[in-house]
Amino acid sequence: MSQPEPDLTPLPRLDQGLTVLGGVFLVSGVSALVYQVAWQRILALHSGVGIYSVAMIVSAFLAGLGIGSWLGGLTSSRLRAVTALRAFAVVELTVAVLGAASCWFYYDLLYLRFPGLFVNPWLAGGVHFGLLVLPTTLMGMSLPLLVRSAVHDVGRASSTIGYLYGINVLGAALGAVLAPWVLIPHAGVRGAVWIAAAGNALAGAAVLLLLRSASRAPAPPPITMIPAPAEPATIEPAGSQSFGLWLGLYTLSGFCALSLEILWFRLVDVGVKSTAFTFGTVLSIYLCGLGVGSLLGGPLAARVARPLRAFLACQCGLLLYSGLAVTLLVALPHDWPILDRMFTHWAHAEEFQLGGESSLGLTLLLYLVLPLALYGPPTVVMGLSFGFLQRAVQVDAQTSGFKVGLLQAGNILGNVAGSLFAGLILLALLGTAGALRVIVAVGFVFAAIGLRHYGLRSIFAPLGAALFAVLLAMPSAYGLWQRLHGLPEPVGLFAEDAAAVSAITPDAGSLRVSLNGKSQSWLPFAGIHTQLGALPSLVHPAPRRVAIIGLGSGDTAWAAGIRAATELVAVWEISPAQLQLLEATAMEADLVQLRSFLRDPRLSVTIGDGRNALAASDASWDLIEADALRPTSAFSGNLYSVEFFELCAARLAPGGLMCSWIPTPRAYRSFCAAFPHAVEFLGGQVLIGSLDPIPI
Repeated sequence: MSQPEPDLTPLPRLDQGLTVLGGVFLVSGVSALVYQVAWQRILALHSGVGIYSVAMIVSAFLAGLGIGSWLGGLTSSRLRAVTALRAFAVVELTVAVLGAASCWFYYDLLYLRFPGLFVNPWLAGGVHFGLLVLPTTLMGMSLPLLVRSAVHDVGRASSTIGYLYGINVLGAALGAVLAPWVLIPHAGVRGAVWIAAAGNALAGAAVLLLLRSASRAPAPPPITMIPAPAEPATIEPAGSQSFGLWLGLYTLSGFCALSLEILWFRLVDVGVKSTAFTFGTVLSIYLCGLGVGSLLGGPLAARVARPLRAFLACQCGLLLYSGLAVTLLVALPHDWPILDRMFTHWAHAEEFQLGGESSLGLTLLLYLVLPLALYGPPTVVMGLSFGFLQRAVQVDAQTSGFKVGLLQAGNILGNVAGSLFAGLILLALLGTAGALRVIVAVGFVFAAIGLRHYGLRSIFAPLGAALFAVLLAMPSAYGLWQRLHGLPEPVGLFAEDAAAVSAITPDAGSLRVSLNGKSQSWLPFAGIHTQLGALPSLVHPAPRRVAIIGLGSGDTAWAAGIRAATELVAVWEISPAQLQLLEATAMEADLVQLRSFLRDPRLSVTIGDGRNALAASDASWDLIEADALRPTSAFSGNLYSVEFFELCAARLAPGGLMCSWIPTPRAYRSFCAAFPHAVEFLGGQVLIGSLDPIPI
């Protein structure tokens, strides 16, 4: 490896410069999460909001970050500290340019003009990777470059790196809250992206100004070096274990971290009956824990005698806590203080309106206490582990950025593997409870490595025994969902897949059909969904082909097919478990309508995103209807926007009708903007629209 020339450009005073860099990296972290939220919404229009589409988008984003970390590490090892800082500024400014142009490129050009690129899901995944790889690679390069410029004293490397990483993650946590709560509601997706681009531009410009002020100084200001804390007498010196071992451990740690994140969000998603605001809110808590742990772990690591032991114990401990927290959530009596109020909410049919609920106490319970109890301590421990890792591997300032970059690349590779394996395979095969058991069991790997290095008398023997005990005590899938649906007795049916948790539970003499804890409709057929399905079928003179987005309990699709003229009722449903659960219910309960509906030869159910299916096909329909979707649900804009209603209008046969529940004034205006002819029903709650006059 070629050695760079000595630095000739004076750097700012160490404490002042690091403070400025921390502020810059905080803003960069905010921008990164705003991009992720906004780009995911745009790219989901390309390929749909099904679990496989979302997983491919997230994996493409993470893969770019991993590639960038690797490239940034390689590049930083060949640069002087000042040059690395200048390269960081160039990276931030380039991301700003790419971010500012991204909405035009992703939406205006590709989505509107080249929709055929996204018909095939694998092709769509490749296109998404191609779209994201350049900006995310540049984002991934930022940490190694910044570390190379900031680490001057190897004795303080863990503190410096932990500070930079932690402050960036806290910025990401802030971005996760700002994007859904402030930026997108008030500035739109495009405006949010422009604000994020302005943040990158500000970060790059601030670094260039910092360098310029340093270069104009007549002489380098004196640097007051704070000596590193004295190391204990018995230590594992930095570099005493192979770098390959640490790379493998951090990759496995990343696998566990993202797997747990997916499982935690599934639990919180059901537990709070989530809305469009939920993901960003609970993600911010995850990132806050990680950031705080990183800030604490850097200084703490300098005082740790055996970083390998500390790192392995942290991994065992966070996995142990993750299993124990879910076990207690299910095992504790439901009438215990605090838990009793959440249990009452879980039994309630309606979703929790975050931001609109008058009860501050329940808001804090669901959006702070529950997430913190599930994953607050584990995420802090994840951050602590990062400091121990840096304490163990950093031996030279010149290679500091290289090692950080390579380790981050391995960790992100583990993230991608964990998100795909847990999100697409384990959830589909074993459900949340089974998947969590598998991930907690990975703790035995860390415990075994600890036993190999430190012997049977070390802490790893009791940690392994505790992991085994928790695995035996963890709840079954039925017990877990019974608790999170507020059922004191084992009644009801549950089915889970990678997309969602479906449930059919008793409710005041009927059966409630729920998806991820939120009620969808009821059995037997009779309510508003039945009216929604029947109204357009009765208005249309002879509806032959009917398209329904969303299965629910089946009553909308059943009622839409009441006319003898109807030859096909095509239904698109994202969750495969929903159909399986209805079939199981039809076998056990005396529901003649449901049984006849499922056996109807005209019925065709396709697992997938209905909007995406309409966009990918030129087929025409006499009736198109989106089964009622709550306007506060994530991605609800996909089914209540002018663009969606215009898409439906383009797929109607001559004289065809579009029917939709209209929950808000904005949805009303959007519907009427797409259809020149519309008729109100049920006091304006339901609209039927057409491109042709509608004879009543």
